[in-house]
Amino acid sequence: MRPNRLILCAVVAATWCVNVWAAPPVGELDVRMGSGGAPCFTVFQKDERRFGAPEFRSISVNEMTAAGKSLMWAMTIPPERPFLVTFRLCIPYAGRLPVLPKTTALPLQPGKVYEVLIEIKPPMLPSAPRAYRARFCLSGKAGGAGQFRTVNSGAVDGKGRAGCAG
Repeated sequence: MRPNRLILCAVVAATWCVNVWAAPPVGELDVRMGSGGAPCFTVFQKDERRFGAPEFRSISVNEMTAAGKSLMWAMTIPPERPFLVTFRLCIPYAGRLPVLPKTTALPLQPGKVYEVLIEIKPPMLPSAPRAYRARFCLSGKAGGAGQFRTVNSGAVDGKGRAGCAG
């Protein structure tokens, strides 16, 4: 191999490694059916066992479209009232604790893709996620009980995806 090509390969490999380590990891959320047919969100048990229960800071749910994101609901936790997100604790869409700062929740519609993001207190382990995220859609009737499906991270609409038909 020529010296120039060898140097170029080394630079490309080093740049890739720096970019991989620079990006904070994002964990995957579990989307479950909560009470009243609304979704609720939590960490997977395998992540809790591996990294411990993360300290919850905020949650947001956005509708994903080709044009971008549209906020459906958000809630924050004041720093003086920390609590841990465990596999057994599922945070319900629209929140049910009136004392926490939150926005009014807009109704979720079948066939649309939503992204939920839980931001957490920075963990002690550098390999631990800095946030947790999932994309999901509702199948069923608007306003009625339905099912929730997790969809791949690149999806911007629910059409043609199993369980996402409106």
